[in-house]
Formats: sequence, C-alpha cells, structure tokens
Amino acid sequence: MQFSWLKPISRWSDPVEWVIIGAHHTDLYLPAVAAAQVPWNRETRYMANRQELREAGLKVTLPRLKILEILENNSTLHMSAEDIYKELLETGEDIGLATVYRVLTQFEAANLVIRHNFEGGHSVFELDSDGHHDHMVCIESGEVVEFVNEEIEKIQHAIAKEHNYELVDHNLVLYVRPLKKDKNS
Repeated sequence: MQFSWLKPISRWSDPVEWVIIGAHHTDLYLPAVAAAQVPWNRETRYMANRQELREAGLKVTLPRLKILEILENNSTLHMSAEDIYKELLETGEDIGLATVYRVLTQFEAANLVIRHNFEGGHSVFELDSDGHHDHMVCIESGEVVEFVNEEIEKIQHAIAKEHNYELVDHNLVLYVRPLKKDKNS
C-alpha cells in the first residue's frame, strides 16, 4: 500500500500533513491536527473497519465487522474458520459457521485476507499485511511461525536468474519439529 504523507485538501491552499492511526488493515487516515485529538479506541477502530470494508467493495455488515475485528485482535496470526466461529460463540455473537466461511471467502476475493493450506491441515487465514514473509509450520503442534530472511530471498532471486527467469512471487513453507533437548544440557 503506497500513500503520500502530504495530501492537498481542496478547500485549503496549503497541503495538510496526514498521519495514520492504528496498524495493519485498520489504519485510519486523519489530518495531523485531528489525529492528535482522536484516541485510537474501539470506536475509531470500528470506523476504520467500516471504511476498509467499503474500500474493498463490501457492504458493511455486523458479521463482516466482527470477523475482521477477531482477525485483527487475535494473538494467533493464522486462524481457521472454526477458530473464528468458536471465538464468535465465546463472545455471544449469533453468527453461523457457514457465514464465517462465506465472509472469509469474500475477504479473500477482496484481498483483505490470505488463505493458506498448509500440508495436512485445513485452511487458515491471516490479514493481508502487504508485506512478504515466509512460514514455518510445526508438524507436532501445528504452530505457524512467520519469518523474513533476506539471505533466503537473495538466494531465490539468484536461482531464478541462473535459470534465465525473473522471480515474480513465491511461497515458502518450512515444516519443522522442535529440536530434541540434549541430555547434557
């Protein structure tokens, strides 16, 4: 996502500095003067989520807002539809599993989330952060770890170039297991 820190306002002749409040997909763009006066709280996050859904071409509905909020606030970056459904039930929301699947599919089509189908598991979703990263999946616990390694990135580009190709995109998933503890340590 690219943006300019200075955006002209039509009713003013001078450009106004804009700042971003929040993180990830809930960024709220406000003039710097107003941003200093607006706390980042549940209400401003809700407004930002509504704006984001509209910008993605989606109608703002309660299920979409609740699912987007769960994806943003969960400490687990990769959640299945069932995980989201369980969290909705725990918070007393009356949103069915079929609705969760439908909303996640809509979010994927609107590039709000990325679907991953890691080997041996079901689909998990993460918010599209516009930043490239790779994954490690623990084959014992199912834990997913995100990482970025510039050396790996350089090697992949070099391999493509060595074969007269340009690397356009890639998806790297390392399947791992915890190291066994040495009896002497």
